[in-house]
Amino acid sequence: MTDSKPKLLVATTNPGKLSELRGLLTPLPIEIQSLAKLSSYIEVAETGSTFRENAVLKASAYAKQSLMATLADDSGLEVAALGGEPGVRSARYGGQNMKFAHKIQLLLNAMRSNADRDRRARFVCSVAVADREGHIVHISEGICDGKIATEARGDLGFGYDPIFVPDGFEQTFGELSYDVKQKISHRARAFARIIPFLRDNIAILT
Repeated sequence: MTDSKPKLLVATTNPGKLSELRGLLTPLPIEIQSLAKLSSYIEVAETGSTFRENAVLKASAYAKQSLMATLADDSGLEVAALGGEPGVRSARYGGQNMKFAHKIQLLLNAMRSNADRDRRARFVCSVAVADREGHIVHISEGICDGKIATEARGDLGFGYDPIFVPDGFEQTFGELSYDVKQKISHRARAFARIIPFLRDNIAILT
C-alpha cells in the first residue's frame, strides 16, 4: 500500500538540527524530508538582516525548487556583552568553514576581553512555512534566555549548546537531556506555535 502521508521539506542538511526538528514535529501525521533527499538543489544564501528574513528566504526558495511545502528556520545566539553578536552570523562567526569548537573558543575569548563581563545571552529561532508555490503561510518565533558559561561543557546537542546555560538551570544545553531541551529551547517554543497551524492546515502539504 502506498504511503499517503503528506510531505514536508525541512530545509536543512545539519544532522543535529534535523534530528531535533524531527522530534519536535513527531505529533504530526506527516513525512519529513530533508534537503539531502532532493536529487539536486541550489543552496539559498542567508542574506537577510534578521532571523525572520532568513527563514522566509529559505522557506520560499526551497519550496519553489522542490515543489513541496517547506519549513525553514534560522536561529542563532545573541550575546549582550558582544552587542548581540554573533546573531544572524552565528553559523558564519569566525568564518563559514570554522568548526563550532573553534567558534565557541573564539566567542569565549571575546567574552574574556569584555570589560563588564555581562554574560546574559539568548537563543532566537524564527520558523517560516511556505506552500508548494513558495508563498509564506506562517511564521513564528521562539526565544530562550540564559547566560554564557565560562567554559564549554557537555557533548549533547550541537552548535553553541555547550556554552549556553538556560535560565532556571545550572547545566548547559550540551549537558541537558534531549527531553528537557525539547521543552524549553528556542526551537521548541517556536514549534509550539507552528505545530497547531500545520495540524489545522494539513492541506497545504498536499
